[in-house]
Formats: sequence, C-alpha cells, structure tokens
Amino acid sequence: MKVLVTGGAGYIGSKLVETLSCHDEVSEIVIYDNLANHNFDVFLHLQLAKSARVRFIRGDILDRRNLVRSLDGVDIVYHLAARVSTPHAVSDHHALEQVNHWGTAELASALEEPQHRHCRLVYLSSTAVYGASDSPANEDTPPQPSTHYGTSKLRGEAQVQRLVDAGRATIIRSGNVFGFSPCTRFDAVINRFAFEANFSGRITIHGSGRQRRSYLSVTELCGLLAELLTSTVPPALYNYAVHELSVLDLVGVFKEALPDLEFIFVDQHLALGSYTVDSRRLASHYAAPAVRSIDTELSELVSSFSFGAALGNG
Repeated sequence: MKVLVTGGAGYIGSKLVETLSCHDEVSEIVIYDNLANHNFDVFLHLQLAKSARVRFIRGDILDRRNLVRSLDGVDIVYHLAARVSTPHAVSDHHALEQVNHWGTAELASALEEPQHRHCRLVYLSSTAVYGASDSPANEDTPPQPSTHYGTSKLRGEAQVQRLVDAGRATIIRSGNVFGFSPCTRFDAVINRFAFEANFSGRITIHGSGRQRRSYLSVTELCGLLAELLTSTVPPALYNYAVHELSVLDLVGVFKEALPDLEFIFVDQHLALGSYTVDSRRLASHYAAPAVRSIDTELSELVSSFSFGAALGNG
C-alpha cells in the first residue's frame, strides 16, 4: 500500500510517518511538504522501521500540477498540511484560508480525477470548528467556530464531504495534541507549559485557568490514523480526544512533577470559553489502546528534555 502524507514534515505528520513505517501493509510513504515552517528535523530524527521506504516531495498543497503528479499510484492520503493557530497568537487570516480551505479543495478535486478514484482520504480537522461551549460537542452539534483557524478548517471539511458521501474519506476532528514527535511544536498549550516549566520554572496562564479543553497525545492520534489504513471504521466524521482538563488541572499535574513551579496569570478576570468534545461515536468503531493517565503522560513529557529543572540541572 502506497501512502502520501501532506504536511508529513510537520509536528503530527512526522510522527505519523514513523508510525506507518512499522505497518507491514505499507510499501511506500511519500512525504509531501513545502517546508514552510523551515523545520528540517524530519530529515534527521525520524525513527523508521528498517524496511521502510520513504520518499520526500517538496510541494505546496496549492500547486495542483505537482499534487496530481504526486498522487500517482497512491492508495491513501493523510491530509495534515495546514496553517495552524493558537488562541493567543496573531494569525495570518489570508494564509489560513488559502491553505486550510482552498488547499484542501485542490486535494479533494485532484482525488476526483479518474486516475485517482481508487484513492482514499483521511482529513485531519480540529475540534476548533465547534467554538466555545459549556458542554461537550458531539458530531451533531452545529459548528460555530470562533477563530479564523476554526473557520478555515470547517470550510476544508466542506470540500471533503463529497468524498465522505462517496465512501472514500474520513474526517477526524482532533482535540489539542501534545507530546514529542521528530518535529515538536511548542506553541500548543501542553507542550508550551512543559517547556516553560522545565526551563523557566514558571507557567503563564491566560484568563482564569478554569477553561477546559479536550486533549490527546500525538502518539494516540497517530495510532488512530494508522489504524484507518485497514480498519472497519466507516467513512464518516468523528471527534477524537482522550483527556478533558482545565488549565488549572494541567498546572497541578506539572507542579507534582516540579514542586517549585510558579505560575502567573494574564487577564485573570477573564472567564475564557471551554472547548470540549464527545468522542463516543468513534469509540463504537475503534478499540483504542488503554488510556495512560495524564500524570504519567506529562511527567514523561517533562523528563524527556535533555536537560533542565526536571533533571535537577536547570
């Protein structure tokens, strides 16, 4: 089975390539990425199965000609290429729309060409499409994105929906991802907290800290994505998250690992919205591995740094 991973040189993509390389069903993995983040760690730190055949194509998701050519012989595409945004970052709204919406449209259209109609698609979306809510959102909850990122991912879903209807695509709305990969991001909340805790001894909390989020590790997410190679999960839209925690819950876990940790609030008077989801639809089709406790996950995350407070030499 030949697999193409758009955004394969990124945070989740690089971990997915490692995971797929261990599957006997995979004969070749193509990493399709424009390297816009200027992160070249994927070429240095991938831990691949010895038999893995991996190839890199430098290409933009908006370059239809290159995209169509790269799809030759591909059996399944994991579409992870995206511009990302975090709640407190200044976003390039135009870039989000171009890549997340119209880039996805280019890929969906390319997959409808006659020579590629055997190819399946897995589209990684985000629970950001729901917007803030007091209760967990399920797949039937009307999306109300409150960010340009969430809006662009929802519009990307609309481009993929006709492939879902044809039984050729699956959409995964992922919670907030954390953990190390060959190309780790440190702007996502848990990874940022881990970095700040380990090297500064202080965590910055925006708002009251009572806002809740749904999380899952990059290993858990890539385990699901790899399972979709051969699983009987019906082509459809699914939420996927494993842990639900408030920001203050996270701080408490980090303080157990680092008792001297300090934290400061920015705009503590603000009650920021919660973003949580219900993943039971997927659970009825996917037997996920045993869930590891968040205490264990975060303790290992902090201790994985080469040096710093967690190792007593900060």
